[in-house]
Amino acid sequence: MKISKRSIRLLATDIDGTLLNPQFQVSDGDLTALRRAHASGIEVVLVTGRRHTFALPIAKQLGFDLWLISSNGAVTRSLAGETFHCDMMPAETCRRLVGAMQEFRGNTVLTFDTEVKGAIVIEHLDEIGASIRRWLEKNMEYIEFVVPIERALVRDPVQAMFCGTMARMNLALQALASARMDGFVTVLRTEYPERDLSMIDVLNTGCSKGHALERWATHRGYDREEVMAVGDNHNDVEMLEFAGHPVIMGNACEELRSRGWTVTLGNDACGIAAALEAVVSG
Repeated sequence: MKISKRSIRLLATDIDGTLLNPQFQVSDGDLTALRRAHASGIEVVLVTGRRHTFALPIAKQLGFDLWLISSNGAVTRSLAGETFHCDMMPAETCRRLVGAMQEFRGNTVLTFDTEVKGAIVIEHLDEIGASIRRWLEKNMEYIEFVVPIERALVRDPVQAMFCGTMARMNLALQALASARMDGFVTVLRTEYPERDLSMIDVLNTGCSKGHALERWATHRGYDREEVMAVGDNHNDVEMLEFAGHPVIMGNACEELRSRGWTVTLGNDACGIAAALEAVVSG
């Protein structure tokens, strides 16, 4: 179905598994399509589970000014560093969470809204999987090892993350369900079965990509029907539910495929560009 260009004023796209191809690069076709969308007057916003700083190199490749919704909706900040909104998890809530997840202490990562050592806190690397270890190694300048990890909670964190194999994180999800944290936190999943990698992001209650995108759209004066969102994973559900024009990648997880949303090409075939081809002058 063709969508009038004038009906889309805001394009929200995920990064990993969506904007980035399997080689973790922005394909030339997607880059060209996003630049054309921006030049035509469509605002582009990146919406990611990554920390703001870790998303910046990708955002800067686009070649135009934009805003980033990072940490799964906890932080909305411009390329220049101007902050629109932050939604931190109360330190006491995080302390309770970590206490309830004792068995997964070795899989626990805390992040804080700062760009110095201590932005990322873990106890040790022994139980962190190979994929997450590579991510941590790229962020080593920001990592502080604190034992016990609760000692780092002298301020409100952005979030807690539990990461590991699919099997290990399925057990963590069960433990979270038994922790009676409903009403205090939001639990979001990101899974890559082909890499046997699962990440569980735990944020302040009511915090998600969807809530942050709705807040930004309202601020900018966009109606839902003027918003297109593109994603591929479980943590994109709320964002896609909010958007009037939800689009999922050809490589999207099964949960998203069951929603009846428009499917574009995979991230190995410029799925972003293909989705934008439907946005034509009408």
